[in-house]
Amino acid sequence: MIRILLVEDDKNFSFIIQSSLEQMIGGYEVVTASNGKEGLEKLAQATFDVIISDIEMPVLDGITMVQQIREQYPRLAIVFISGRIQAKDVIQGYHSGADLYLKKPFLPEELDAHIQALIKLKQASVVTSPSENESTESVYSIGTYRFYPVQSKLCYQDEQQSLTHKENLILEMLCRRKGQTVSRDEILSSVWGTADFYSSRSLDVFLTKLRKYLSQDSQIQIKVLKGVGVCLSD
Repeated sequence: MIRILLVEDDKNFSFIIQSSLEQMIGGYEVVTASNGKEGLEKLAQATFDVIISDIEMPVLDGITMVQQIREQYPRLAIVFISGRIQAKDVIQGYHSGADLYLKKPFLPEELDAHIQALIKLKQASVVTSPSENESTESVYSIGTYRFYPVQSKLCYQDEQQSLTHKENLILEMLCRRKGQTVSRDEILSSVWGTADFYSSRSLDVFLTKLRKYLSQDSQIQIKVLKGVGVCLSD
């Protein structure tokens, strides 16, 4: 049974989502929290498969909570459910570490479909063996840098840069196929679970940050080939 931590300050809405998910075929176990601080406390006490969280909450907001979660749980599935629908809000949600941003209102069946797809995506990223063209190393060399995907860490000489969940996933995809072009849709589908406009815009932001992290070595390039994809070379 899939275990969900639902972090939502609206008690009525939280009850509707909890009861709807628990009545779904196959069933969910849903634990609730009313703010980000309580969410972090319950996450520290138990194991969950998915975090579903509102953004605007008292005590500790969803963005701050998710940023803290990502430092400790880089591969945990996280969904934002929010009434904030502006492009900047969606981009901020993805940038903080969410895997999916679902705008309110929505049907419980819609949330169920997204959860199932996200769980499959996460499981596939763990159990799928690398192909013969993919590296099985836990350390990648990028020019004079060393990249440790398991630790979400990028090192240059004595300097270390901690990577967010999505930064880590994107860089690992590019490293596995260094010198080759990885399509935007492939990156978006693997990292965001969708290839919509907002996630595409967010990808450009992440690529800019990765270029900055790798800027100490002028030989390293992350090229965006319009209509084709992204290529890492050193």
